[in-house]
Amino acid sequence: MSGHSKRSCYSRRRNSPQQDSLDQQIRCLHQAMAKKLLANNEYFEPVCRTIEARYASGKMGYGCYLFWSSLMEHSADAELFLSTLLDNSPSIRKYRRKTPFIGILTEQERQQALDELTFY
Repeated sequence: MSGHSKRSCYSRRRNSPQQDSLDQQIRCLHQAMAKKLLANNEYFEPVCRTIEARYASGKMGYGCYLFWSSLMEHSADAELFLSTLLDNSPSIRKYRRKTPFIGILTEQERQQALDELTFY
């Protein structure tokens, strides 16, 4: 028998319905932000500056920095960019909660994205 307890396989905490709903909203907003970002190159430089500033100030850990900076480097491949950003893995959900995609959506665009989410 291995040194791992059987219970450790089941000890991962499940998200509450509220956390799942919030993650779904954040993912929806990121989809809207990513589409706007990919359609308007003017947003790339501010996002990259935010990533660098947060990392330099210690507000962003190295793993998070690698994720966001690598994602931005692969923005020429829209399909890869979107599939990576919108992946539903726990680590990507965590990264989206600390997004550098600030100031991309207007309040109206944000509300429209969230309104569309309620129809599904």
